[in-house]
Amino acid sequence: MPQKRSTRKKERRGTVRADARLSMLLKGAREDGDRTQVVTESQNISASGVYCVSPHYLAPLSKVDLAIVLPRLPGGRGAKDIINCEGIVVRCEAGTHKSERQFQLACMFTDLDPKRRQRIDEFVTWRNLQALRAATSAAGRTTPRARTGARAVTRKGTARPRARSAGRATARRRETAH
Repeated sequence: MPQKRSTRKKERRGTVRADARLSMLLKGAREDGDRTQVVTESQNISASGVYCVSPHYLAPLSKVDLAIVLPRLPGGRGAKDIINCEGIVVRCEAGTHKSERQFQLACMFTDLDPKRRQRIDEFVTWRNLQALRAATSAAGRTTPRARTGARAVTRKGTARPRARSAGRATARRRETAH
């Protein structure tokens, strides 16, 4: 029997990423040479880079300064962490809508020390566990729950109100023709 070929693309990333909307500040040189400062939100992040949206085009392979705000993890000490680092623009593509003048920007971290890289990796792991828990709890709720006060239908097809107590339910069952 011939083996089926997988249609799924092979993942080329070396680190796991997580969808996360994190506040961030991006400083870099625009195409015209002027320095730009953009306050934006990440779309996803990994220990090797970040993906965000920018109103300015930044040339691939240009250097950028990044400041990313990571929330405090449950059980962790302190408040939020601000990760300051340098990066290189890997990709900058025009947004999907022509009316919006935004660019999809992917940056790779270049000078992340092991401590900050580990902090991002811990956040990514935590965020992915949260997403997995949410998905499994949503999958468990596929059947709608019966509402109290809903009407029950007898065999004759007429609707009657549901009984509020066990004693009344027994009395009504005797009245209903089965």
